[in-house]
Amino acid sequence: MIHIREAIVVEGRYDVNKIKQMVDTIVIETGGFAIFNNSEKLSLIRRIAAERGILVLTDSDGAGFVIRNYLRGAIPKEQVRHAYIPQIAGKERRKVHGSKEGTLGVEGVPDEVILQALERAGVECLPEADDKPKITKADFYAWGLSGVPGSDTRRKKLLRMLDLPQHMTANALLEFINAIADYDEVRQKIEELSRVEDSLK
Repeated sequence: MIHIREAIVVEGRYDVNKIKQMVDTIVIETGGFAIFNNSEKLSLIRRIAAERGILVLTDSDGAGFVIRNYLRGAIPKEQVRHAYIPQIAGKERRKVHGSKEGTLGVEGVPDEVILQALERAGVECLPEADDKPKITKADFYAWGLSGVPGSDTRRKKLLRMLDLPQHMTANALLEFINAIADYDEVRQKIEELSRVEDSLK
């Protein structure tokens, strides 16, 4: 497992699963071409890019390059880097049919190919030690953001306060705030939310 500062942008959820097994960073899924009509997701990517930079890692087929070029035009060039996987003929095991161009996507190429692509992009590995306190699922439970009655509503209020997409799951929110937000800042937002809720009782 390598630790990097930049967030990685990939196309689909299977790509997310693969990268998370190899790299310790936030991984964002574009949903393929869905990113073109998802202003909330693009706004989220821009926020993360401004805070820590992003690394675009799409498939090596034509569709992957369309998504890559879209992001290239939507994000300041100093905040984005591109990692490229080679075109390797084949089909992912889970798929009945291969891609239109008959090549493997990010989810299907060997791990070493991904690591080489990251290295060629100039990614710098960070030390594993991180003194920054992490927000955990236990914190979310204690704060009423997951696992308790009304947690969905309370989490949506926090999402509005943080100017984040309303459809973010608890896990996605947890990953995001640990990636770019400050623990104390989030705790202060929770306390502010509690005060607002108490005043309405």
